Amino acid sequence: MSDKHGWGGDDHNITVDAADDDWEWRRKIRSNPHSHLIYRIIVGVVGLVIVVIGLILVPFPGPGWLIVFLGLAIWASEFEWAQRLLRDAKSTLHAWAVWLRPQPWWVKGLVLLVTVVVVAVIFWLLFLISGVPGLFPDSIEKWLKSVPGLAR
Repeated sequence: MSDKHGWGGDDHNITVDAADDDWEWRRKIRSNPHSHLIYRIIVGVVGLVIVVIGLILVPFPGPGWLIVFLGLAIWASEFEWAQRLLRDAKSTLHAWAVWLRPQPWWVKGLVLLVTVVVVAVIFWLLFLISGVPGLFPDSIEKWLKSVPGLAR
């Protein structure tokens, strides 16, 4: 690895090396092949569940992407491919923020409009497939059912 924490990932291992870990308890787990396999499976499953939940929550208001990054960080604690993916995702997000910051108000507004349209289309597709849920107030449910394709 290129640095102490493995974030450089020069050796192309699938998992982080036991010697590169700062935590004693994880070094012990990783030094035993059987416990390391069990630990990798647990980290993989927990990370997968969190990433999937985050992806489901992405179109909804709230921290969907933050949850995806949390799941990716959990994977990155054990898997080098996830470390590279997390590093690349952080870099892309930072580059996007740096690019957007100096843009004029109309570009920022256009980005917001595109985001709102994408979220609206995702909700429309969700309600098209599953129907309008009954958890909305009656007036909102009535309005949603008036949207083309959602009347059932």
